[in-house]
Amino acid sequence: MAHVRVNVQEIRERLQREREETLTNIARLQEGMTYDLETSPEEGDPDIWEREKIASLIRSLENKLSEIDRALRMTERGDYGLCERCGQPIDPARLKVMPTATLCLKCKQELERQAAARASRE
Repeated sequence: MAHVRVNVQEIRERLQREREETLTNIARLQEGMTYDLETSPEEGDPDIWEREKIASLIRSLENKLSEIDRALRMTERGDYGLCERCGQPIDPARLKVMPTATLCLKCKQELERQAAARASRE
């Protein structure tokens, strides 16, 4: 199989666009959380559930932002596209689909199998 080279500059630009979009989404969601809750003991409060859902979305976006920042640092260091576990190159097709990937498919699958085996023992 021929090795396809990853265009790190294209990936970096894509990651920077995703970073800006993620920051915008976080700011928009945080803005929606700034209103005061008016709770009624008789009625309960559906707003609390909505705020918890928004807080969960914010945490998810913050995790995505961390992954993007990590990948950007890797492009700067020159080790982008190398598996953090085995050191082998990550398939460029995988990086195109998931530019924040830090594990090759083989290592990712192995870690998932190990996690599933631990979960089944608990």
